[in-house]
Amino acid sequence: MSESSAEAVAAVASATGAAGNWRRATGIAGAAIGVVAAGAAAGVAIERLTVGRGMRKKARLALDSTGPYGSLRGTPGRAYADDGTELYYEVDDVDPEAVPALSPRRRRLFGRKAPAPVTVVFSHGYCLSQDSWHFQRAALRGVVRTVHWDQRSHGRSGRGVQQVQDGVPVSIDQLGRDLKAVIDAAVPQGPIVLVGHSMGGMTMMALADQYPELIRDRVVATAFVGTSSGRLGEVNFGLPVAGVNAVRRVLPGVLKALGQQAALVEKGRRATADLFAGIIKRYSFASRDVDPAVARFAERMIEGTPIDVVAEFYPAFTDHDKTEALESFTDMPVLVLAGIGDLVTPSEHSEAIADLLPDAELVLVPDAGHLVMLEHPEVVTDRLADLLTRAGAVPAGATVGGYGSTSSTAQPG
Repeated sequence: MSESSAEAVAAVASATGAAGNWRRATGIAGAAIGVVAAGAAAGVAIERLTVGRGMRKKARLALDSTGPYGSLRGTPGRAYADDGTELYYEVDDVDPEAVPALSPRRRRLFGRKAPAPVTVVFSHGYCLSQDSWHFQRAALRGVVRTVHWDQRSHGRSGRGVQQVQDGVPVSIDQLGRDLKAVIDAAVPQGPIVLVGHSMGGMTMMALADQYPELIRDRVVATAFVGTSSGRLGEVNFGLPVAGVNAVRRVLPGVLKALGQQAALVEKGRRATADLFAGIIKRYSFASRDVDPAVARFAERMIEGTPIDVVAEFYPAFTDHDKTEALESFTDMPVLVLAGIGDLVTPSEHSEAIADLLPDAELVLVPDAGHLVMLEHPEVVTDRLADLLTRAGAVPAGATVGGYGSTSSTAQPG
């Protein structure tokens, strides 16, 4: 791996120096973009592909046409950030008539009684969308009120107004204010459970940092999934020291330059689709037997994030430090969950969060990477169900067995 990683780093550095020759560099640029889009800061381990390119293209098309993931839709709504950015969200309301008629599995998970009037607000990660919570949304659908929203410049939300018009850098603090706008519009009253993955968890920390009274008065439980409270600049993404240092040195300039050549780079991403798929798999999943439809679903979400958005958001993670904000979550049930094989926000970052929240439940999932909620959805859904039970949002909790995955049992921290 170290040899291929070093070659990729050298190639990116070479592409950076070849100013003006963008067409020749877009293939290499696409690789760098794929790493970042998958949530990693840099570094590539390229799998050798043994299936013909035509066959792989046909497989992708088949998966796109038949894959059910990301198909769930709710009642649409729109909130507006403090800079005027339109933020898209969907609400799945409780279905009172459906509760008595739940399937046996759902009865075991949630019981027969209607849940308490709690709203669960899901925040997604970098280069993803609200659809990344597909499995958890399916399990909770009709049983508890949920809100799923797309972060600015992601999914169906509008491009960040300040970023487009004024060139203002994106900050995690801004994302926290965006979440506040969504809550004001979609959950103006009543108790709230916050659930966030990766950047979504950071968004929740920024909300707490700026609106501690909201957390104190209305948030009854919180789940941090594969996220970090800071020190992301120290993550090595599975690369040797020399490789990660080189990537950190060139990547900010590469991304800035690529963001200014978005149309050309997007062509490069499409031309390097096979390489792109290998990169996403490397930095999204840790198990070898991920459902190909799930892997393709993740790939489509990440492909849908424009390169200028990728470049726009990346610097915000280096500056992210919300360790002190975690204090706002001390007096409530908290779930901290991460994949042991996460190369993007390593599980040590989740352990650090749990250390600061001593009453939190820490769950480390073996054979799981950054997109743990897609890779081992039954583990994440099971622990969320238990969290909602402790928060009084649902009347009963139980283990969800084999829900959409073949993962093993989670390892409590």
